[in-house]
Amino acid sequence: MPNIKELQDLTTQVRRDILRMVHKVNSGHPGGSLGCAEFFVALYQDILDRKDTFEMDGIGEDLFFLSNGHISPVYYSVLARSGYFSVDELNTFRLIDSRLQGHPTTHEGLEGIRIASGSLGQGMSVAIGAAEAKKLNGDSHLIYSLHGDGELQEGQNWEAIMYASAKKVDNLISTIDLNGKQIDGATDDVLPMGSIQAKFEAFGWIVITIKEGNNIEAILKGMADAKSRTGKGQPVCVLLETEMGNGVDFMMHTHAWHGKAPNDEQLEVALAQNAETLGDY
Repeated sequence: MPNIKELQDLTTQVRRDILRMVHKVNSGHPGGSLGCAEFFVALYQDILDRKDTFEMDGIGEDLFFLSNGHISPVYYSVLARSGYFSVDELNTFRLIDSRLQGHPTTHEGLEGIRIASGSLGQGMSVAIGAAEAKKLNGDSHLIYSLHGDGELQEGQNWEAIMYASAKKVDNLISTIDLNGKQIDGATDDVLPMGSIQAKFEAFGWIVITIKEGNNIEAILKGMADAKSRTGKGQPVCVLLETEMGNGVDFMMHTHAWHGKAPNDEQLEVALAQNAETLGDY
């Protein structure tokens, strides 16, 4: 069993990383990044069967694809804290010529990044292709992906979702960050989607829900359940109910911090709510 306290401490440090990265350049997306901190820590510290060194082909290991690439701060922090590249490099976030661009890119050869994910709606297609490649290569490892709930308003998703079940892509676990918010407001106000669970089930997917999506233990339990459902002829969807801006009280329960950086005073308040655990970069 993983050490839950260590994972929680790492999550706190990841929140500090996110806040400091976005504040430094007055640019980026803290809300969704904070909301997914627990998920990323659980994923890279326990869930993924991954190699110690990064290999672009991903043969012989589980792969993860981030579709909603604007939450790059949490992705970069967890990759660095998981040993893919130096934690010091987080200092270069969104700077000119940095490998850590606002949306992940591949042209600079950043360890851990396999696709560019700036345009929303494309990650599902990529994940399905990777899952089919695993099968063709006789590789029994799994493909994991993460998508925003607002991102599901992009039509390409649903063609891919339909394809995955029709072709029995059952080595795929796609997680939806179900926080109910997007850049312009609540998802139900921008474009109501009804029951996402019912939609995925109607498209032939197995669906499970993690109601405590900001709880490490609940994530580990739910993702283990999801893994147990693979290999049964259907792709698996995880609905992860999170709070945007989690861990910073004035960023929670609002869409306002989707893409806004904290000022100096706000940063100090936010950091005070997340005491340093492993050391800032």
